[in-house]
Amino acid sequence: MAFGITSFIALVIFGYIHLYQNTKSNHPDNLIHLDGITAYECIVRSAPESKANSWKLYAEVVQAKTQVWKPVTGKVVLYISKKSIAKIPWLYGDHLLIEGTPQKLKPPANPNEFDFRRFLTFKSIYHQQFLKANQVQFVAPPARKGFIYYSHRVRDWASTVIHTNIKGDQNQAVAMALILGVTEGIDNELLSAYAASGAMHVLAVSGMHVGIIYVIILFLFKPLKKFQGSAWLVAAISIFLLWSFAFVTGLSPSVLRAVTMFSFVALAKPLGWRTNIYNTLATSAFVLLLYDPYLIMSVGFQLSYLAVLGIVYIQRPLYNLWLVDSSIGNWIWEITCISIAAQIATFALGMLYFHQFPVYFLVSNLFVIPLSTAVLVGGILLLTLSWIPLMADLMGWLLQWLIELLNWTVITTEKLPFSIISGIHITTFQCWVIMGILFSLILMLEYRRMKLIGLTIFLCAILLLSQVQHFNQNLNVQQFVVYSVSNHTAMEWISQGKSYYRADSALLQDTERTRFHILPNRLQHGVKETHQQIPFEKIYSGYPLYRWQNQTIAVMDKRGQPIPSIPIDYLVISNHALSLRDTVHLPATTKLILDGTNSSYYIARWKQAQQNKPWQVHAVADEGAFVLNN
Repeated sequence: MAFGITSFIALVIFGYIHLYQNTKSNHPDNLIHLDGITAYECIVRSAPESKANSWKLYAEVVQAKTQVWKPVTGKVVLYISKKSIAKIPWLYGDHLLIEGTPQKLKPPANPNEFDFRRFLTFKSIYHQQFLKANQVQFVAPPARKGFIYYSHRVRDWASTVIHTNIKGDQNQAVAMALILGVTEGIDNELLSAYAASGAMHVLAVSGMHVGIIYVIILFLFKPLKKFQGSAWLVAAISIFLLWSFAFVTGLSPSVLRAVTMFSFVALAKPLGWRTNIYNTLATSAFVLLLYDPYLIMSVGFQLSYLAVLGIVYIQRPLYNLWLVDSSIGNWIWEITCISIAAQIATFALGMLYFHQFPVYFLVSNLFVIPLSTAVLVGGILLLTLSWIPLMADLMGWLLQWLIELLNWTVITTEKLPFSIISGIHITTFQCWVIMGILFSLILMLEYRRMKLIGLTIFLCAILLLSQVQHFNQNLNVQQFVVYSVSNHTAMEWISQGKSYYRADSALLQDTERTRFHILPNRLQHGVKETHQQIPFEKIYSGYPLYRWQNQTIAVMDKRGQPIPSIPIDYLVISNHALSLRDTVHLPATTKLILDGTNSSYYIARWKQAQQNKPWQVHAVADEGAFVLNN
């Protein structure tokens, strides 16, 4: 007993020290502690990612210039404008000289928006910079072309093979996702279809894909079992082939996690660990967390291990409930049990992170899993046989046909009535409670003990109380928001599950920006209806005027408009509509809100003028969204 307690305390202390050491901001030479940077040298640490208006790169800073050059550590995200460069010429490991100052990451600008700063902090990244090509200068190629460098070159070659032999932009994008784990290039409509059908998991090379490869390897080398020492030989071959696949994919984090997990599974067999798969999984997770303790905050890490645990623990008892005589029926039932087990294990996390639940996941996975497996295997064969033109053409045609069938399957599933339950909002605490309920139900069915029924009821009561609290705090409120969306106007009035939304036409058509900036706040407040026709809007002397909860809100969006002559509580200014010289008639009680269409120069002038004026200025570009709760 004493040994166990001592070991636990020692492990906690070791974990804290290890986490502290891996928190790069604690290092005195980190970039976050240096101000006044005018230029810096960095090393490219990722392949370029194509965004809507820019190229995205991750870079490692090695030295920075303030008044003199000094060595520093740290990482930065670089966004290079596509207007200034058509394609990124720099490769992994290249040394670049960057002009300008990296900006510290800012917190979310809008209520309940995804915290991108927190996400990057878990990767030890605290800075970003938006650049033009003339601010970047190539310094030198990699000093040492190591394992990762050549892995990226192999992935570039594999990407060229895929694009050469598979026709169609979306077919190529899906092939890149299924074979190499590169998800950029898939359009939003197709991504939405995969999400609605419960097939999003196939678009990221992870545990399922690596598990499929591992099963295929075991099948191919099954004849070796009759030879002495075959267990070690198969394990060695399996591990080598799994890491070879990871090498081809560019050693992406999700693939590395999955390959590490199955490497321990492969090693467990000759070591005689087969009796306890849970220890094997725990060992692989422990090794990964030794390498990077912040991996536990990765969504992919959490979903991968939960899905595998669910399949290991739940799939077999489910499968044993029904013995199917026919081979086809048995195959269908086995896939169904795997899908149910994985869904039960990841159900709560899926609602927490993605705010939706795919209703027809069982139906879609009957087709998606075999088709995606066929695409993965076919992709590996395509890369293997690419040096034979006839075979490469044949495999490319076959893969194109399979991908089109896969896309048709998910799109058809999405079109089914009630294909997805969306707009789900739960807190992290509620996620834990739901996982506890599911676990207690599983234990209750397995052990049939009355105490577990009481635990389940108790957890359900906690979940119900937390939902009531959420309703009182968030759903039963009146809210006016001026969102911070760069170069766009966006205002919303929320009341009792209804939204009255005013935005410019470009933002209304931009579903991606709406999803990122606006939708999280609607989910938080349980918005079920969104209206663009605002019943409390009036036009007064050319101004849109809104009377909301005893507050008067006016909008100025055209230059040359005079100051409203009636009392205004809040005046929203768009497109530099109000001139400073016109503020002599501005009531002292009016608060000015500068939306995202105003330039930084215009905002700076207003901030300076505010110092000698009675009225207040809120610029959403600097201070985040303006929120008024009643």
